[in-house]
Amino acid sequence: MKEIESADGDIRIFAGGKTIIDAFESDIPNANITRVPAVLVQSRGVIDAVYYEKPFTFKNEMWAYTHKNKIAVKFLYYVLKNNMSKFREAASGMGSLPQISLKVTEDFEIPVPPLEVQSEIVRILDNFTELTAELTAELTAELTARKKQYEHYRNKLFSFNVLNCATVGNSLNNIVVMPLGEVGIFTRGSGLQKKDFTQTGVGCIHYGQIYTHYGTYANRTKTFVSQEFAKKARKAKHGDLIIATTSENDEDVCKAVAWLGDEDIAISSDACFYTHSLEPKYVAYYFQTEQFQKQKRGFITGTKVRRVNTSDLAKIKIPVPSIEEQRRIVSILDKFDMLTTSISEGLPKEIELRRKQYEYYRNQLLSFPDNKATD
Repeated sequence: MKEIESADGDIRIFAGGKTIIDAFESDIPNANITRVPAVLVQSRGVIDAVYYEKPFTFKNEMWAYTHKNKIAVKFLYYVLKNNMSKFREAASGMGSLPQISLKVTEDFEIPVPPLEVQSEIVRILDNFTELTAELTAELTAELTARKKQYEHYRNKLFSFNVLNCATVGNSLNNIVVMPLGEVGIFTRGSGLQKKDFTQTGVGCIHYGQIYTHYGTYANRTKTFVSQEFAKKARKAKHGDLIIATTSENDEDVCKAVAWLGDEDIAISSDACFYTHSLEPKYVAYYFQTEQFQKQKRGFITGTKVRRVNTSDLAKIKIPVPSIEEQRRIVSILDKFDMLTTSISEGLPKEIELRRKQYEYYRNQLLSFPDNKATD
């Protein structure tokens, strides 16, 4: 795939999941090229449907539906997309890599209205898709701009010139700067793995969840472990900062979330928790600043797996203003954080609402009495 990939290629190759490349037909041996509009069903890992009009080929764990009439193909695409949750449910319980068989879509009954009705539905949904994509692009651009603005002000609020303060307890503009190890204690988590998750029980955070499942702070966990497991696990308490100490990339190393829940929670061994006397959100926001990132980079080790150990984390300096000043900084950053990251407030909510609105109208257009339509 890497050898034949070309941005100017005339054939698209769907290789499973989100892996897609373009290549020249002459570089694809014995390729079975589809040259008519088609709906491609992705059946393993990522379960989805893709509509594509240009020449393409794909791995044998997928299948494509074609028809002599382009409208019929596009109509089928919208029907499949509208029922994708049913196909994904059919793959449940098949392990970490979900998969559906050809029979799942072959046996699925669809409405077949007259072609002129299909044509009008396709026209409306095409227009709505385009409008939704344009609006989402505009909102995404706005969100990107706001995030950059947020990062600027976050760095500005923490600009106490920490890196130029060489000694413990030095004062800069009446702000004391101290190593994290002098302000609190780092404790490594214990052997929590995903296989230990339970439906209910004691809350837990696995290090991999910190990258994608949590924001700056949280008061409830996404997963749990049994009471028995929790008894032997190392647990973080209210106010602790939970830090992912391992990742495959430098950016995610030391991603952190402040735990604001009332109950103690179990932490995995590729994470640690930081118990301290500062405002919890203040520490969490500091871990996002450029000043922290610059210091962190000097302590990252490893090749394929990148990590920072707790003894080096303890050396990183943090400005320690009064608790009133910490709370003032937090109150400002909370507003920015809500605008740029909250799915219940701000721009992310707008983007999600547009997606749901589109799905609603698609469902309305494709709903027929008894889910059937005849020629």
